Amino acid sequence: MNDLISIVTPCYNDEKYIGEAIESVLAQSYQNWEMFVVDDCSTDNSAEIIRSYCEKDNRIRYFKPDFPTGSPVIPRNIAIEKANGRFIAFLDSDDVWFPTKLEEQIKLFSDEKTAIVFSNHEKINEDGKRKNRVVIAPKIATYKRLLKENCIRNSAGLYDTKKVGKIYLQNINYEDFVLWLEILKKGYIAQNTNSVEILYRIRKNSISDNKTQAAKWTWNIYRNVEKFGIFKSLYYFLNYCVRAGLKYLK
Repeated sequence: MNDLISIVTPCYNDEKYIGEAIESVLAQSYQNWEMFVVDDCSTDNSAEIIRSYCEKDNRIRYFKPDFPTGSPVIPRNIAIEKANGRFIAFLDSDDVWFPTKLEEQIKLFSDEKTAIVFSNHEKINEDGKRKNRVVIAPKIATYKRLLKENCIRNSAGLYDTKKVGKIYLQNINYEDFVLWLEILKKGYIAQNTNSVEILYRIRKNSISDNKTQAAKWTWNIYRNVEKFGIFKSLYYFLNYCVRAGLKYLK
């Protein structure tokens, strides 16, 4: 399989990390890709860094909305709209892929049931230091399994538009979780490569890693996106809390 992969990367004031993220794409063993970096009106040198890579490789493209959106949702949707590839992958501007990431993932789309492929990840601190904090996700994720735990890290996921069409992100907290659920609800599965292919950066004061906020967002998804009743929401929420606690210890 040698289909084009479109890589979606939002960026805001990440001059310290965006170069490393792009370098990890350039280092991929699978080379049939295009990368859309959407700069949410950064006020640092992010734009200059991104443009310098665009000049070196025409597969990398720079876009900027007319005004700062304050959220990665609109930048990601801009990139999805412009994407030409069969597959759409997500890479946050402060995360890093290992060189085999795309190659290992693309292999698993041959059956009709698999619409998402993801990988395990390793946590690094804000300065990029590694302490062997590897998070192992399930081999297979179904809709019901994912409801108990969002085991697909955003920078780990890749989905097949040939099977499900282009799926855009909803303007909601935990938008990536909602995206994966929307795809799997159609009856598809997500497969894990069973390998560590991503370095996930833990940053100080990150809203997405605030456990209280994450719990509130997850509850909102059960109740207002999936439209579950109170008891069904409680069942999945309790499962989520247990798994989130175990993951936090890693």
